Amino acid sequence: MTKDPDDLEIVPRELQPGQRTEVWIAEVGAGSAELVYATDTLLLEAPNWAPDGRGLLLNGDGLLWRLDLEPEVTLQKVPIQDLPSINNDHVLDAERGLIYLSANDGHIYVAPVEGGTAKRVTHDSSRYHFLHGVSPDGTMLAFVELPRGEFSVPGRLAIISSAGGETRYPEAGSRHLDGPEYSPDGAWLYVNTEEFASRPGHAQLARVPAEGGPMERLVESESVDWFPHLSPDGELASYISFPLGHARASARPGRRGAIGSYGRLARCRVALPAFRRAGNDQCE
Repeated sequence: MTKDPDDLEIVPRELQPGQRTEVWIAEVGAGSAELVYATDTLLLEAPNWAPDGRGLLLNGDGLLWRLDLEPEVTLQKVPIQDLPSINNDHVLDAERGLIYLSANDGHIYVAPVEGGTAKRVTHDSSRYHFLHGVSPDGTMLAFVELPRGEFSVPGRLAIISSAGGETRYPEAGSRHLDGPEYSPDGAWLYVNTEEFASRPGHAQLARVPAEGGPMERLVESESVDWFPHLSPDGELASYISFPLGHARASARPGRRGAIGSYGRLARCRVALPAFRRAGNDQCE
């Protein structure tokens, strides 16, 4: 018997016994981080800076949450209707007051960032759509696509209009790829990829033209490097770096870097066409 693709939903992650969530913020250039919130009852992930800069937007237990940092630290649900349980892939279009979210039914949705009614963007239920980037003009979304229920195959770079429609697949190599994020000028997609790996799981940072083309390696390292995120001016980028064999985590920088999981947050000054490595004071 073949299971209905619509039944293959992803289950939200939960804290295991003895674990707790810690949310930290780090001032760029300060060299230190501040613990702003901790809980042993809710697994929070993927902090994004809210458009007003006074709080963070995170997911937990399949819901979207806002962690206010001013005038005092408080956590509250963002009320969004017609939205299935969500995962840790959500990005902001702050200029238009929108948030795009990957739901555990495999689809991408859009909703007002302050709350409201969600609308589904993708419609192919035979695929999972893991969102990572929105173009600066708000017209395009970049995501990783997988056949539904098949997590053993390489993730594929895909883009779609933010209004929905046909999915396109820019040229981006044949090995596993994740985390596509647009550059501030919209010309490039920054990713982590195993295209250059000689060992399984050895992800490295790279970029490809937004419409597809030759991939450029940005950092050459012995570590497993995930999720490059550029600052709004394109001058700095942060990413998560792990020793080989470690699982991934995620980070979302804004005016300050915000970390909601495990790993070492590395930051680089972007020196196009490539990142520069430690040794010349460009990466930490």
